[in-house]
Amino acid sequence: MTKHFVTFYSPGTFVSETTTEPINSWDIKAAMALARSVKERYNAVPYGFQFSTRTRGENDLDSSVVKKSRMYYLGGKVETLAEIEARNDPAEKILLDNMRCNGYKKVLINTNSWHWTVPLRPTDRVLEFQIKEEKCQE
Repeated sequence: MTKHFVTFYSPGTFVSETTTEPINSWDIKAAMALARSVKERYNAVPYGFQFSTRTRGENDLDSSVVKKSRMYYLGGKVETLAEIEARNDPAEKILLDNMRCNGYKKVLINTNSWHWTVPLRPTDRVLEFQIKEEKCQE
């Protein structure tokens, strides 16, 4: 048996809150639509998601993850180490120290619900997204 899932990541107190839902396929548009219904503690909403595929054999007690997608971020602003250094903002000292020590070249700053900053890896993808769906006016 094989099933696909999408795991949404939302801001948490110390680590991200996660919600995993089944999905028919690794469909980015379907995951983006589903993201609008996810609410975590303190009304936190997703800043990103990742697909996974799980399988379970006839004699397996539980399923196991056999494949994971890249991370997809739901909007936000990409900033480079150079841009943050150029601002020379004392409030960003810890961010700069973390970026330098860990070799992060870019970060993503997302404010879908709370201010959340994550390292941006070369394989990650930032999608155009607003948590509130736009309604067409006639």
